[in-house]
Amino acid sequence: MCYPQIMKTKDELPDCPVATSVSLIGGKWKLLILRNLRTRPWRFNELQRDLEGISQKVLTDSLRQMADDGIIIRHDYMSIPPKVEYELTDIGKKMLPIIDALADFGKYYKSVIL
Repeated sequence: MCYPQIMKTKDELPDCPVATSVSLIGGKWKLLILRNLRTRPWRFNELQRDLEGISQKVLTDSLRQMADDGIIIRHDYMSIPPKVEYELTDIGKKMLPIIDALADFGKYYKSVIL
């Protein structure tokens, strides 16, 4: 089972394309979630362990918002014990160059500061 797609309409999004992008991935945690999901589907507990300092509530809210925005999909395998995985949608995969550019700039910045 997946979260229903409750994507915003064009009228609900900012006019500025940069503001639209920031509204979808803004904040520390969504970017780090995207970074992790780029390689493979992840389970909730894996993400929580890897994202040091994130609370269960913030992770749940971030994943739900990203699913509602069509960036990730939640797969519920309806099994015992419960198994739920999150992975990028095609829209989410289109955001990977942003993550790459941020990583490249971070490496560059670290190389030039004292």
